[in-house]
Amino acid sequence: MRVFLRRVRRRRRSVLGSTCYRSSAYQPLRPWQVRERSFRTTQLGRRGLDPQEVREFLDRVAGDLAAVYDALAQSRRETDRIKNALRRWQSEQARARNERGYDR
Repeated sequence: MRVFLRRVRRRRRSVLGSTCYRSSAYQPLRPWQVRERSFRTTQLGRRGLDPQEVREFLDRVAGDLAAVYDALAQSRRETDRIKNALRRWQSEQARARNERGYDR
């Protein structure tokens, strides 16, 4: 039962987070969709896959990857900002503690 509930909760979460401005109907690609994707072969007499279909799929994969990399970069910037703020606060606290110690 726990496994089922975990899966349900996972499905509710958005992959791109709350800052995504895409339509709620848009479903980002999942790894299993990429792995299981198959393409039609071209018309009779030609070998290979339909180039237009492959191009459309690759454009979608590239768009999702770009969104992931943008979110990762934003997350890293936010992490750096928080770390710097924490360092400044710790330095201020240490300075204040040292000044109080010298006043005695």
